[in-house]
Amino acid sequence: MKPSTATIALFDGPGRAFRLEEVVLRPPGPGELLVEVSLATICGSDLHTVDGRRSAPTPSVLGHEGVGTVVAAGAGRQESWLGQRVSWTLADTCGCCRPCVEWSLPQKCERLFKYGHAAEDPVSALNGCFASHILLRPGTTVIPLPGSVSDAAAAPANCALATMFAATEPLVDGGGTALIQGAGLLGIYGCSILKARGWRRVLVSDPNPVRRALVAGFGGEPLSPEEAADLPTSGVDAVLEVAGHAGVVPEGIRLLRPGGSYDWIGMVHPDTALDITGESVVRKCLTLRGTHNYGPRHLHQAVQYLATFPGSDPWESLVSPPFDLSRLAEAFDCARSASWPRVSVSSRSFAAPFAKS
Repeated sequence: MKPSTATIALFDGPGRAFRLEEVVLRPPGPGELLVEVSLATICGSDLHTVDGRRSAPTPSVLGHEGVGTVVAAGAGRQESWLGQRVSWTLADTCGCCRPCVEWSLPQKCERLFKYGHAAEDPVSALNGCFASHILLRPGTTVIPLPGSVSDAAAAPANCALATMFAATEPLVDGGGTALIQGAGLLGIYGCSILKARGWRRVLVSDPNPVRRALVAGFGGEPLSPEEAADLPTSGVDAVLEVAGHAGVVPEGIRLLRPGGSYDWIGMVHPDTALDITGESVVRKCLTLRGTHNYGPRHLHQAVQYLATFPGSDPWESLVSPPFDLSRLAEAFDCARSASWPRVSVSSRSFAAPFAKS
């Protein structure tokens, strides 16, 4: 019997074209699941990598936001997974080191493996979502998706939505006024979550009028940078930075009331030197917090949120119609234009039934 094959899009570095290659699909090993990717989305970190703003091993298969169907299960994984449409954590963890066990930060596991961020090799070629298949490792949390949650709604959940559940965890009890700096997908998700958690006002600032136009549909109040600059000093209880630009931080500190909290989420690239003084933080008794990725509980919350509120927010309006995997470079061009909060990629034209050897 001819072995089944998968198609992967290899990234060789900034300025170089993606390469489509075929690799042999082998049966998954102990604890592994083989998933046929039905839809993937381009995260901001993927864009930073392709444009050279952050480093990545090459060649590699990028993409960590995705959804797919389990087509094969390794020993130790129940065969009941077969045929299930699933989401999964963007990281595989050991479950026994101090970050996993003591600190409740599995995303900082000492033996962390991140999908879409690893070098391609004969053993781990299927480790990114810009491919027809992905091989999920034994330490990856996998979550079945209810039928009410579409592929377009689910694909970004295992990065953007789960990350915002992690970022908003300290704000779960509601409050007065929150300011979100950035109206990309993280900002839109944060707006929806905070409103659901009882925050009276959620202001969302962004220089892009196309992005601002989405804010009201998710319960927020859109602001241009000029309007945000006119807000009263010390009038905001919490600020969340998802703009990815260090230049917004001084304004966030100015707007926070004494005792307020500031969470940095978007500044995940080196070009983030800050122009602030320690005094500006100390005198206001501010709490500063950084959020990078998330734990499995946050992905559970994200999927549950999508399932509970399938009609209350226009989730699918946030994701572009899919580009075929063969047009991945065009999809990245679309992502650069910021005309969609997320641009999606489909590899269905390359998918072939998995044949057990």
